[in-house]
Amino acid sequence: MSIPIIGPLKSSPVIARHPANPVLTARDVPYSPALVFNAGVTKFQGRYVMVFRNDYGDPQKHTLLPSSTTNLGLAYSSDGIHWEVQPDPCFSLNDDEIIRTYDPRLTVMDGRCYMCFAVDTKHGVRGGIAVTDDFEKFEVLHMTAPDNRNMVLFPEKIGGKYVRLERPFPVYSRGGKDRFDMWISDSPDLKYWGNTDLLLAVEHVAYANDKIGPAAPPVKTAKGWLTTFHTVDLDPSRGKNGWENSWEKRYSAGILLLDLENPKKIVGMYKDPLIAPEAVYETEGFRNDVIFPGGMILEDDGEVKIYYGAADTVECLATAQVDDLVRLCLEGK
Repeated sequence: MSIPIIGPLKSSPVIARHPANPVLTARDVPYSPALVFNAGVTKFQGRYVMVFRNDYGDPQKHTLLPSSTTNLGLAYSSDGIHWEVQPDPCFSLNDDEIIRTYDPRLTVMDGRCYMCFAVDTKHGVRGGIAVTDDFEKFEVLHMTAPDNRNMVLFPEKIGGKYVRLERPFPVYSRGGKDRFDMWISDSPDLKYWGNTDLLLAVEHVAYANDKIGPAAPPVKTAKGWLTTFHTVDLDPSRGKNGWENSWEKRYSAGILLLDLENPKKIVGMYKDPLIAPEAVYETEGFRNDVIFPGGMILEDDGEVKIYYGAADTVECLATAQVDDLVRLCLEGK
């Protein structure tokens, strides 16, 4: 059965791409990766903190090295725009079973910073949760069973439980290679997770035909938990479309609002993409046409900073007003 092809997509007019984009590139990093993207970003101890993904290879020849040459870098900023990259990567797991760690997401709770991350292992994809007080030492609290990743934590307990969004890979039950949805779970201690329910499915998103999943950790507003998610649509006619021999996917970002007391309940969802790949740094790179939010910060003046990987190549920033984002979700258009 052929999949329905999604046509042209446009970003919401409430979104403004920052004129300094990309805000972080491989050229800014002293240990010379080929690609810098999919960062987790938060405010912690009075400054902005970014943990970003590095992939190594030869950008001139458009080749990447084996996937084990991926690590996580660290940068600080006083304004969330200009970043001071630290001299060495900040996180890795040393185990014969582990191939690489990547795609960090940061959430601050009770004065500590928690990091969700993805882990490729020899026996499947896993998600991890670690905690740090200084980005020098990390304590790993939890690792999922395969196959699960794209986890993000809510910034406070809800009903006495920690809550996370996640994206498992149910290939068998969903009838094909890709048909992945966004789920929600809770935990009494960040180590043991359960009470898992489906939150949002691919078929609920008009501009996705392949998979969806969590993006940046949610932020709290008066109307609900403002929550970004990533969407993927597949079109076999896209051909090479980047460094790879074939890249048929397009990643966009959506936004929805979850109930403050029961985040398994969707209060509202914008029916169109919040951010679709349009700028040249989003449409041309390692993988063309990719938007992947990993950090969202609500400022005191109502501005929302959304940090996102673009074209799996660079890290970028978009801004919007929180009232506009909430209105999009509640009105659905």
